[in-house]
Amino acid sequence: MDRIRIVGGAELNGAIPISGAKNAALPLMIASLLTDETLQLHNVPRLADVAQLLRILGNHGVDHGVAGKRPGQTAVTGQSVRLRARHIIDTTAPYDLVSKMRASFWVIAPLLARMGEARVSLPGGCAIGTRPVDLLLMALERLGATIDIEGGYAIARAPKGLKGNDIVFPKVTVGGTHTALMAAVLADGTTVIENAAREPEVADLALCLNTMGARITGAGTSRIVVDGVARLHGAEHNVLPDRIETGTYAMAVAMTGGDVMLEGARPDLLQDALDTLVQVGAEISSTNEGIRVRRNGHGISAVDVTTEPFPGFPTDLQAQFMALMTKAKGTSRIRETIFENRFMHVQELARLGARIRLDGDLAYVDGVERLTGAPVMATDLRASVSLVIAALAAEGETTVNRVYHLDRGFEALELKLGQCGANIERISHS
Repeated sequence: MDRIRIVGGAELNGAIPISGAKNAALPLMIASLLTDETLQLHNVPRLADVAQLLRILGNHGVDHGVAGKRPGQTAVTGQSVRLRARHIIDTTAPYDLVSKMRASFWVIAPLLARMGEARVSLPGGCAIGTRPVDLLLMALERLGATIDIEGGYAIARAPKGLKGNDIVFPKVTVGGTHTALMAAVLADGTTVIENAAREPEVADLALCLNTMGARITGAGTSRIVVDGVARLHGAEHNVLPDRIETGTYAMAVAMTGGDVMLEGARPDLLQDALDTLVQVGAEISSTNEGIRVRRNGHGISAVDVTTEPFPGFPTDLQAQFMALMTKAKGTSRIRETIFENRFMHVQELARLGARIRLDGDLAYVDGVERLTGAPVMATDLRASVSLVIAALAAEGETTVNRVYHLDRGFEALELKLGQCGANIERISHS
């Protein structure tokens, strides 16, 4: 199993190209099931989760091809993927495939919308709380599907097709909104989704679906209206840049000091997090190239944050921000309101010398003068990269084990950081 070895203390200087967003690419790939024509996606990141979803889609009969290398392409340039679900030959998504990645459960919506039935294993995935699928199934039931849970599978049926209806989510759910969108586009009549997730990745999916012939308005707001159409056609779409990767590298620069241009990053996708970093002491400026992050030698200020749905501070940046706060002057309070188990990185950060106290959904981080390197273990995707950020500023050597979590969500992490001066390398074990 691969490990990442980091010797801390180096500033980051240079440029980091921001990859396409994993959280946008996955639902966009799943949307290929809605049409028998080709969907071509550009700027798709090279990640373990993307490869896994290609296997899942292939099981349903989706042909896929990845474009070969182009002039000027590097290992950190996004790939182009062609997907065509000419014939869906299997409406079952089996446990051995779905259990490896939660987002794959979303195939239930396009399979049901196009084929009138779907049998999808209840998901596994990250160990950060229960993340139930009840709201996703509720949305499908509102559109006329019957749902049965049998033997660990959700079995959805709508033999006469789905019917437009009002869907009111009791709480904001990104997965529920994705599911409702993909089911409603082929439903008969109009669907109104209330309390919809406003995340940029939802708006990106709606933009792509509209390019395929869907009629969606209001995506990016809490009220989305979908006028169902009889069929969708093929399209070409660019995946938007990854706001979580952008925020992660911005926090790494705030942690180590230095000056880095995050190429292709869009500030409108994570303004709350950028505003927070300015309070911490980073200088942030937007240019045509992307976002420039600098921190001079004045140290890191303690700032309190609460995770919230978009446009608030993202839960997917909470672990990284906690790592940054371990070296702040004073005490910061971090409240996690989205996922109940999302403080699993605390014990590992403590191994590097961090001082963190937990009280329910609150973490109190007392900044320390110095962190020292140690062997640590990744527990989930965002927790693992928080350990990398802390290690970049720790004295001595840190080894991060179980980096397969990182490979699920960060494209060429050690290459991107290494090009900016970090002393980082991957140690592979055959």
